[in-house]
Amino acid sequence: MITQLQGKLVEKNPTYVVIDCNGVGYFVNISLNTYSALPEGEAIKLYTYLQIKEDAHTLYGFLSKSEREVFTLLLSVSGVGASTARTMLSSLTAAQIRSAIVNGDVASIQSVKGIGAKTAQRVILDLKDKMLKLQEFDEVAPTASYTHKEEALSALEVLGFVRKQAEKVVDKIVQSASGELSVEEIIKQSLKNL
Repeated sequence: MITQLQGKLVEKNPTYVVIDCNGVGYFVNISLNTYSALPEGEAIKLYTYLQIKEDAHTLYGFLSKSEREVFTLLLSVSGVGASTARTMLSSLTAAQIRSAIVNGDVASIQSVKGIGAKTAQRVILDLKDKMLKLQEFDEVAPTASYTHKEEALSALEVLGFVRKQAEKVVDKIVQSASGELSVEEIIKQSLKNL
């Protein structure tokens, strides 16, 4: 099992990198989050996961052990393969995925391309306890603002706004708030920005 690679970054692409380790080039599949954090042509270290199938040995690389841990946990869910897990880690950070699972945020997980409602619910059901046990993340506890956010989004949907568009606006408002906002405050501020 190849658990990490350290070498010179030879080729960088949004979906893969080639790392030269003492004259041997390793083709490593990566997420967009890993891609955006990689330097150009410098020595790098990636934590890897080697998937062995009958017809292929595929190497996946991650900048942090926690991102790799989330990837392997996602693979343990029925119906989630390596490409789906990589897409999730490209759309959301490992911390955002963990937070969504811990808080039961089906909408965030379902916002990833290719993830339906049933798969999102299965991911949450299967991984909630495992995500709580991960050590490398800051503690994520369910928050009141999460329910306020969901209530505000539901209200905005009833008013005729598209959920994804409203969710972006609501997320900005909740993140920029200095304290906890009530549902009414979130809706009022959202209406000004939609």
